[in-house]
Formats: sequence, structure tokens, C-alpha cells
Amino acid sequence: MKTGMRSSRLSPKQKLELIRKRLPQLRKIMEKCRLCPRACGVNRLKDEIGDCGVGRYALLASYGPHFGEEPVLVGRRCSGTVFFAGCNLACVFCQNYDISHLRRGYPVDAETLASVFLEIQRMGCHNLNLVSPTHVSVQIVEALEIAFERGFDLPIVYNTGGYDPVRVLRLLDGIIDIYMPDIKYSDSKIAEKYSGVKHYWEVVRAAVREMQRQVGDLDVENGIAQKGLLIRHLVLPNRLAGSFKVVDFIVEEVSKDAYVNIMDQYYPAYKAFDYPELSRRITRQEYWEVVRYAMSKGIHRGIPFGL
Repeated sequence: MKTGMRSSRLSPKQKLELIRKRLPQLRKIMEKCRLCPRACGVNRLKDEIGDCGVGRYALLASYGPHFGEEPVLVGRRCSGTVFFAGCNLACVFCQNYDISHLRRGYPVDAETLASVFLEIQRMGCHNLNLVSPTHVSVQIVEALEIAFERGFDLPIVYNTGGYDPVRVLRLLDGIIDIYMPDIKYSDSKIAEKYSGVKHYWEVVRAAVREMQRQVGDLDVENGIAQKGLLIRHLVLPNRLAGSFKVVDFIVEEVSKDAYVNIMDQYYPAYKAFDYPELSRRITRQEYWEVVRYAMSKGIHRGIPFGL
């Protein structure tokens, strides 16, 4: 089965040409760092540490086959995830806080990271799933240049919290095959309180619109995603995520054919118990009201899986 109407992803040779053209621009952004909307302005090329907690080299937390992702990514042979330490968000309820906040990882240069990407391919994974890539997008592209030279050719998944500047996303156009943003909130004041960032709702809407422009609706061949946009949304207790407004945005400004994973796995982690409104799991009613609303608005792909 094949769905989607976009052209196929670029060849390794075509991607390599794009990378060689755009890397100088990406490195320039890193010189006074504007890789994310925090725009902390440090010179990460000289190993100054940004607000994300990372300097010149990406911090690799772990990598390997992962069966916990969406079925269209996992398939039979799993998704090849690469977890990067550090993050440009500061979510008080982060379920990977040891990686994102405590930055438990080790620095890797482009050569080492390229070897990781190639090992993921040798493992037989369906795709390369880059988890929390925003703050290390330059390091990723540097490693991809080497990997493509050595025969890498998996679909590349950009698994992001959605706080991505359009300027950087445009430099990734054609290199990234599958964008997977997690639209966390529809209220920037809520986002600032719980994730420590400004203008989240404005930023994520612009980012997702750009992602959709680049790759279109998710293209699935024989049950496996090849190219396109896959949106995640985690339902929070007490309607803090503003889920109905998120759904409205997807339907009205992205696509009714968007593949949307409405997630129910929230549980209190990290500093969530410091906030009474976040200190419990969501109820079935809180989850299913979002699913029913999304379906009533015409979203029909992926929410929840099997419907």
C-alpha cells in the first residue's frame, strides 16, 4: 500500500550536494548560535556552551534498534534511534530528563557520529531516527556528509520538540525525509511556564508549516514511512496542552491527511511533582476527548493506531 503524493526522497548523491552547499551557512549560524529560537548567541564553534548545554560536539547518549516508536517507523526491523543529550527545551515533566537535563552522554566528532549512522544501517533498521536534533543539527549534517560518502541511504527522521526556527529548517530541506515534531502546547504562556521557552506556539506553528511545505503528508510504502510529516501530541492533565487548539491548527493550517499520533503516556517525571496540576497521570476521559475531537474534525491517520 502506498499513500501520499509527494516525490520520492533525494538520492545520497543529491543530498551530499545539498550538504556541501549548505554546511557553511549552518556553521555560520552556530558561530553566534541561533540554531534554536533561544538564540543564546554563544560561539559553539569554539566550544562555548549554549543554553542547550552543548558546545562544539554533539553529546551522544545512546543508539540502536527501537521498537517503541510509531508502527510506520518500526515495521518489522525497528527504527534506528540516536538519542542526543541536551535539549533546547526545559520541560519540567521530561521523561528523558537524565539525557535532556542532566546531559548524560559523551562528546562525539563527525567521524564517530557518521560511523553510528552507518552502524544503524548495517543493523537493518528501517530509518535513522534522530531524537532531540535541533541543538545539534549542524553536527548531524557534518556526520551525514561523511556517511553519504560511505554509502548511507536510510530515510532520516527529525524527531523534534517543535521549537525549531524556519531559517534552519530551510537549510535542511531535501536532507531530512521525515519530520516528526511533537506539538506540546497551544499556549505560549503555558509553554514558558513548563518548558522555559518564549513564543512556543508561534514558533511551532511556523516550523510545522515549513515541514509540511518541504515533505508533505506522510508517504507510506508497504507499511513503512518513507517521507513526509508525522505529528505527535502528548495529552497533558487538566487540558494544559491545549489539545483542541492543536487539532484545529493541524486541520486548518497543515492537512486533514496529516498523520497524527495523539499520545496517552504522560506520567509525572523529573520536576512534575512540584506542580500539582502535572502531578498525576491523565485520565481516560482526558485522552479520549482529544481523540474524539480530532476524529470529528476529520483527522483520520494514526490516532490512535488502528482506528
